[in-house]
Formats: sequence, structure tokens, C-alpha cells
Amino acid sequence: MTTPSGSAPEDPPQLQALRGLLLAADHLVRAVGSGRRRGHPHPELDGRPVRRVELRVVDLKAGRHLQVTSYDETQARTANHALGDPAGEAVAHLVAQPFSNWHVETTTHTHQARVTRKGDVLLHATARAEEVEPVRGHDRDKGRLLREDDPVLVALGISDAHGRIKPTKQAKYRQVEEFLRLVSSSLGAAIAKGHVRTPSEDDPLRVVDLGCGNAYLTFAAHRFLTATPEDGGLGLPVRMTGVDIKQQSTDHNTAVAERLGIEADFVVGSIAEARLDEAPDVVLALHACDTATDDALARAVDWDAALVLAAPCCHHDIAAQLRAAPPPPPYGMLVRDGILRERFADTLTDALRASLLRTAGYRVDVVEFVESAHTPRNTLLRATRTGVAARRTEYDELVATWGVRPRLGELLADG
Repeated sequence: MTTPSGSAPEDPPQLQALRGLLLAADHLVRAVGSGRRRGHPHPELDGRPVRRVELRVVDLKAGRHLQVTSYDETQARTANHALGDPAGEAVAHLVAQPFSNWHVETTTHTHQARVTRKGDVLLHATARAEEVEPVRGHDRDKGRLLREDDPVLVALGISDAHGRIKPTKQAKYRQVEEFLRLVSSSLGAAIAKGHVRTPSEDDPLRVVDLGCGNAYLTFAAHRFLTATPEDGGLGLPVRMTGVDIKQQSTDHNTAVAERLGIEADFVVGSIAEARLDEAPDVVLALHACDTATDDALARAVDWDAALVLAAPCCHHDIAAQLRAAPPPPPYGMLVRDGILRERFADTLTDALRASLLRTAGYRVDVVEFVESAHTPRNTLLRATRTGVAARRTEYDELVATWGVRPRLGELLADG
């Protein structure tokens, strides 16, 4: 038998703590359960195997509820549980499933929980630099921010002419949805806190997507940001700009924008050399390869962008530097084997980027972009400009210890 909080008297303290976080209605921002423990079957919900669940608290006409959105291979399903015993029972069932990882964001902390094969919970908490406000609007369409038949998804070829997600585009659709959730929580909180200005029709929110490619996320973000709250969007006036080095991408994206009736500009040029009429409020850089991410972050700092969302891709530069220099003792085992060296390079590169952004006056969170089952490049740097610069001491010590020269450090020094 569980208590109203969803905990059983015999539960170990770490498991009780995890359940308590999931049921803290006043503090929960978002929680994600994903992965499968070794030697266990797939987690199940309502008799069907699921790969991932997402929890948040929503305000409905019937009162505040815990919303659980579960994802299987083809679709998302949403269930709302009244706070108290119903929510406690739902959480008890979810935590009992063999998920291997839980990522829990609260108003004050980010919590990472790893569940071992034996069911032990290893819980780690990182304090936020500043408290955030949860977004409790209700997603009417099964937890989806863009309906499958949305004209944007059809125009981009993610959905077919009948408004159904193409089987080969399921992963792309999930990526779009996860990105929009990050935009919703990040931008909503930044505007509420005054870190991002409130846009107007005369002075719309200026958003630039650096290295936009075929602009899947550019168009999706525009649609979500400008749609009315009744349609599930934020209802903001927006001026969107996409930058890409390929003329073909610019021509394609311009044609799509005209077909959809969207006011958006697409500029041909490199990230480092792109010139805009006005500095953007929000900078997006999603899966820009290797040091292109550094170029994007440096431009964002140069523009004093209020919000930056960057999902890095590839970390060849630091990896090559680690191969060329002897590792500091006693850390040789971290870079002896190629696969471990690559993973360490990923972590070191993004840690140094986050540190540099903090010294440039940004509050930075490193969060999951999309679960690793869909892409190994699932880290996202979320930076909000506060104007409060952190000290550079730890960055300098880490760079000196490993003998590396981060590209972003050179760009910011030159700037």
C-alpha cells in the first residue's frame, strides 16, 4: 500500500526522495523518465511498452493535476491525475517501472537520478543560479505542441498530405516537439523574469537560427511562438531569421516561408560573418558541427543576446588536442581508449563552453535536448543573459591542466 504521497514505508530514502520530487506540485517544472535498466523488460504503461514519460503540473478547469505524457514507438498519450492519491498512485507505478534514468527539473534545482539494475537510486542535485517559474498551461492535443496536420509540418515533409507523421520522420517530429518544449519553458521563464524583453507588434521578438539548414526547427519555432495560447502557442510577435552557408538552403527556405505566408528572412553566409540589421533577442544554434557551435556562441555574446539555445554536434577540435598532448596525471585512463577520449572530449568541450558563457554574464544550464535513443548528440546549452559575470578561475585552471585551447575562448578573447 502506498501513502497519499506515493511512497511506501519500506522504500529506501533515495527512492522516497525521487517520488517526493515528482509529487512536489508547487516546485516541479518538468520530469523525464527514460532508458531501460539492463536485464529488465521495457517499461510499460496502460499495457503498452513505452520508451519515455514526461511529467509536469498543469492547471485544468477541474483544478491542478499531474500530467503524464508517455511515448511509445509511434505516438504520445497524455493522462491527467488529480493531486493527492491519484497522482501518488500514478507516480508509484511510474517509479516502479524499469526506467534507468530520471531527469527532474524543479524551480530551484536540476536533479539527475540513475537507477541501477538492482533498483538502487543514485540521486544527484545541482542548484540553479536563479529560481525559475514553471509553465502550467495545458496541452490539449495529447501533449503535442504542434498537431500532426499542422501546415508547417506538411510543408516541411514531416507529415504527409493527409496530416499524418511519415514513418521515416517520427524521430524528426520528436526532435521538433522536444525543442519546442525547451523553447516554451526557457523563453516563458526568461520573459517572466525580465531577462528577455516583452515584444510588441512594433518591435517583435527577434530570433535568429544560426546554421539553420532546411529550417525544420526555425519554422516550427516560428509557428509555436506566434500561435495563440488557445492554439497551444505563446502568442508573441516574432521576426525570424535563418542563416546558412548554402544558397540552396536559403532558396528552399524562402520558398517554404512564402508558401506558408510566414514573415522570415533567410541569409546566405557563415555563422562568423553573418550580418543582421538588428541584434537578435534569441539565438538558436542546433547541431552546428564542431567549432561552428563556438562561432554561434561567440556571435550570441557579441550581440548580447538575451537567450541562447545551442545543441552542439561533434567535438573534433578538443578531441584532436587531447590526442596530441600527454594527459595530466593521474587522468591518463580517461583518454587512453578512443571511445572514452571522444566522450570525455564531448564533456570537456561543453563544460568549458558553459564556463565561458558564465564569465560573459550568462546563467547557463546544460540539459537534455532529446533522449539519447534518438540521437547521441542530445546535450543542449541554455544560456540566459543576466549581466552577472562569474569568475574565470576554474576555467583557466581546467584549460591549463589539460593543455587545450578552446575555440570559444579564442573567439571571445579576440572580440
